[in-house]
Amino acid sequence: MMLEDVLRYLEEKRSCPHCGQTLSLCHAPSIHVGDGLGWGSEYLFICLNDECPMFAGGWDFIAQQYGHVGSYRYMELPGSRENHAMMVAGKDAFTGSIVDVDELRRQDQRYQKLQEALSQLDTCVAERNLVPVLTVLLDDAARLDERKRAASLLAELNDLDCVEPVRNHSFRDGSLQLQVNMALKAVLEHHYLKECPYCAELIKARARVCKHCKHELAA
Repeated sequence: MMLEDVLRYLEEKRSCPHCGQTLSLCHAPSIHVGDGLGWGSEYLFICLNDECPMFAGGWDFIAQQYGHVGSYRYMELPGSRENHAMMVAGKDAFTGSIVDVDELRRQDQRYQKLQEALSQLDTCVAERNLVPVLTVLLDDAARLDERKRAASLLAELNDLDCVEPVRNHSFRDGSLQLQVNMALKAVLEHHYLKECPYCAELIKARARVCKHCKHELAA
């Protein structure tokens, strides 16, 4: 729903009543500076025009009234005409939080791909389908329990095609990395293979010299 919400909000074409500039759709801060509560929306329409009279004149007002450095940017809530003068501490406020629609589309595509892969985990072993397991396992945004479930299926699938993509991924969770290492070890042993400690190529388990890099291997 997040992407749908953003696309719907962008159709609203809001304008600042103080300067006439089109308002930018920005990610809302997690804390409402006025009362410590959230804004009730993940997004806000904000005027980012530094020449806006509200913003340009707010510096002197805040300095005189409160003795602080700051100003105001005009803000409206999506889905309503509720508006506020939002206090900001500097000119860069909110300029780095403008909604990137292309990035949201990429996130939505990743999420949809992940959900499809999760729905296929129950049948992937019977169907000899490694793709959903790798999709879940290699997605750092997936929940840890989901990734561990995917890792638990590697040995059952017993597919050597899992070795390279898994070895080329950095797992930040130590317990997941350990589970993956054990699964890969089981897969390689089932195929009477091992990884060369020097060049990482797969070789026969009984090999004493790597056929790829020619290093002698410990007995």
